[in-house]
Amino acid sequence: MPPSFRVTTLRRITPFPLYSRPRLSPLHCTFPFFIFSENHYILPLRSVLALFYFSALLYMASAAGEGRSRVLVIGGTGYIGRFIVAASAREGHPTAVLVRDAAPADPAKAAVLQGFRDAGVAIVEGDMYDHESLVTAIKSADVVISAVGYQQLPDQTLIISAIKEVGHVKRFFPSEYGNDVDRNHAVEPAKTVFGGKARIRRAIEAEGIPYTYISSNFFAGRFLRSLAQIGVTEPPTEKVLIMGDGNVKGVFTAEEDVGTYTIKAVDDPRTLNKILYLRPPSNTLSHNELVSLWEKKLGKTLERVYLPEDELLKKIQGPLSVPLAISHSVWLKGDHTNFEIDPSFGVEATQLYPDVPYITVDEYLNRFL
Repeated sequence: MPPSFRVTTLRRITPFPLYSRPRLSPLHCTFPFFIFSENHYILPLRSVLALFYFSALLYMASAAGEGRSRVLVIGGTGYIGRFIVAASAREGHPTAVLVRDAAPADPAKAAVLQGFRDAGVAIVEGDMYDHESLVTAIKSADVVISAVGYQQLPDQTLIISAIKEVGHVKRFFPSEYGNDVDRNHAVEPAKTVFGGKARIRRAIEAEGIPYTYISSNFFAGRFLRSLAQIGVTEPPTEKVLIMGDGNVKGVFTAEEDVGTYTIKAVDDPRTLNKILYLRPPSNTLSHNELVSLWEKKLGKTLERVYLPEDELLKKIQGPLSVPLAISHSVWLKGDHTNFEIDPSFGVEATQLYPDVPYITVDEYLNRFL
């Protein structure tokens, strides 16, 4: 045997997972091979080919990940924020969540943060009301997504100011995830809520910050259990209250899908400075159609009680005024579906991403059987 092929040692390279970054040598691959000396390698031809094949896959997968924007979610431990964070991590974006306390005493919140960490999400301590910490967090992001709650909606001007100061953010998603606040016929107090969101839109546009607005309409998790009845917590089994004549169509979107479509839009130039509407065709139903679908699953007919508009307007003056006013906007005024999505201002998610499966209302209702 020629001296250059003399066997001196036998040792096996430790395998690395395929999702490891290619900062390692191309030889660091899950495919096992053997080193027969410190400087020379003897490999069967098929092992050599396999080695290069898997190394190429590793390189291409990592290169694709490197092109994804860094995402910062503010309000990521909230109701819809959790789904957005999960989708961002799942889609391979370097993802961070801004939190006031990285080690909260609340076991439920601590479990949420641990789930984020397990998914590879960075936990960044800071506060949207602390300008310095907010700016510091945003400096490490390409895209900022707000999922703050109802009470904090007006304070998103603080995020706008920080984004403007940082200067390099290429997209901002303000907290909306409901009706299109620029196209509605809402009565008070929903009118004021929508007006506050619209003012945030105008502030973003005035500062010249690139944006995408998400109009996801009804959250399935909040409206389908009760068949869109306000103040009801369980699926109806005997009778159901229907607003108006029940023939106006509304739109339901599962929270998981809100997260997925939001993240799909992050690096998509087609959604830049546009409203992304979530109108899944199978989930665009009238109240009557929704009840019929549920009746079919129950195998029985429910008593339908119809609430005319004048009685609904009276109810809006009492408890649960905001959700009742939003329901009036949807079921009486048709604000989910009474306008066409013009390309000048918006795009529709299921049309942009036809290969992305979504959870249908039919499927979602099975959870309550």
